[in-house]
Amino acid sequence: MFKYIKTLKTLVFLLCLVPLGSMIYDGFQQNLTADPIDELLHRTGIWSLRMLLFTLAMTPMKIIIKQAGFIRLRRMFGLFTFFYATLHLVIYAWLDLGLAWVHLWEDIVKRPYITVGMMAWLLMLPMAITSNRFMIRKMGKKWKRLHQSIYLVIALGCLHFIWLVKSDITEPLIYTGIGLTLLLIRIIHHFYGQRTVNQRKFQTR
Repeated sequence: MFKYIKTLKTLVFLLCLVPLGSMIYDGFQQNLTADPIDELLHRTGIWSLRMLLFTLAMTPMKIIIKQAGFIRLRRMFGLFTFFYATLHLVIYAWLDLGLAWVHLWEDIVKRPYITVGMMAWLLMLPMAITSNRFMIRKMGKKWKRLHQSIYLVIALGCLHFIWLVKSDITEPLIYTGIGLTLLLIRIIHHFYGQRTVNQRKFQTR
């Protein structure tokens, strides 16, 4: 897998742009339903959540398939998560509210699903800014602690989706279930790995 990692990263990059290309194409073709703003909000929101799940899936994929190359894709998926989340926010603030900052602030304060959505975006902002090798070296262990905020982001993202839908929450619950499964795999692997390390330390005494 390492032999073809550059080709794979290029392919994944292009695939991550497909949702954006689809939205642009449908916009020119006037295929964004009767409410194009709402359709764009839904598409950017759902793809942000999907990219977030892809990001979380890289470590479980490494554990299950035993291929470390998946970790090389994690940063790309994380940045695309922020990209689509930012598009989601821009469409809401610009196209939906017309950059009426007072109304945006009122929505953040009065509407819980917007409150948690904004919290998720604010948590992603420093992670996106520090997603480069220079910041990894400069921050050291602090970088890892900062990027552990992704667990809170997935919780807030799923909660945002559930509260937004209100009626039939089947789809957001599916995404929540996938997120919880990925987190569970990581937790089990962490404790299993820690237990193995402790056993080896005990055996060497």
